[in-house]
Amino acid sequence: MKIIVDAFGGDNAPEEILLGCEEARKELAVDILLVGDKARMEAAAKELELDISHMEILDCGGVLSMEDDPMSVIREKTDSSMAIGLRALAEGRGDAFASAGNSGALVVGATTIVKRIRGVKRVAFAPILPKRTGFFMLNDGGANVDCRPEMLLQFGLMGSEYMKKVMGVEKPRVGLANVGEEAHKGDDLRREAYALLSACREIDFVGNVEARDIPDDACDVVVTDGFTGNMLLKMYEGVALTVMGLVKDVFRKSLKNKMAAGMVYGDMKALKKQIDYNEYGGAPIMGTAKPVFKIHGSAKAATVKNALRLTRDYTQSGFTEEIGRVLKGKKAE
Repeated sequence: MKIIVDAFGGDNAPEEILLGCEEARKELAVDILLVGDKARMEAAAKELELDISHMEILDCGGVLSMEDDPMSVIREKTDSSMAIGLRALAEGRGDAFASAGNSGALVVGATTIVKRIRGVKRVAFAPILPKRTGFFMLNDGGANVDCRPEMLLQFGLMGSEYMKKVMGVEKPRVGLANVGEEAHKGDDLRREAYALLSACREIDFVGNVEARDIPDDACDVVVTDGFTGNMLLKMYEGVALTVMGLVKDVFRKSLKNKMAAGMVYGDMKALKKQIDYNEYGGAPIMGTAKPVFKIHGSAKAATVKNALRLTRDYTQSGFTEEIGRVLKGKKAE
């Protein structure tokens, strides 16, 4: 399997991207096609004392920044590493594409260059996040600010299938993020989506879920519009970082607390790993005709490797074909 990687996407490119790709190549048995300025990559690799000769390079000089307008990936920045990498995927030069770059541009590029699975109304940004036991998917996490009820139904269908085929959850529970558990709660979008999700035989719909219950194993797939989803995502990440910071402050407060910290160091390290969203590397762009994966923008090498592991699993799972079959069946109904 060959994964195309945007070597100049993200806050720590290209150094951490190169390190993560080399770890993935060695540990995950994947081939890597790096996209970006070859001279700059080689200079960075030399500085890192890293041999990248085992990875193919698609040379291009353009870079799409986090500040660029999302539409620039198909307008002003068609020579960027992201745009050229997406085109390489569409042309069959690799099996999947991964980037830590501009999320909005990646969604636009994935939709217009790679295209959607036939029948998918909108692609969605679907991060995997930790919960009390295991993990859950948030779908949509920010790609679609304005949604229609049938789009939320598709987010539930795609999320459920991904959790089964890629994450190994046998019977994923799908919940609708809302302001209350009762079926009549929420605005028109939520009420109409509730009706569609309730009638869908392909998923295990458990009803409305409130934000406070999501971390406590309310469900395995949280369905919402992109505006609400992005608010949930950013709050979730912020709270996790803040809590761990507060715990550190407690243990540093006095000599007695520092001694106590030493006694529970292993447990605290395991807890940090459990609630660290970087363990999952990023998020698939759900609904594209070929696998596209968004790596965390601030990713270091280990996070890049984790993202490429999920990209590999996503590609091997047959998810794209299965979603096409499910949606075709829904249309026939």
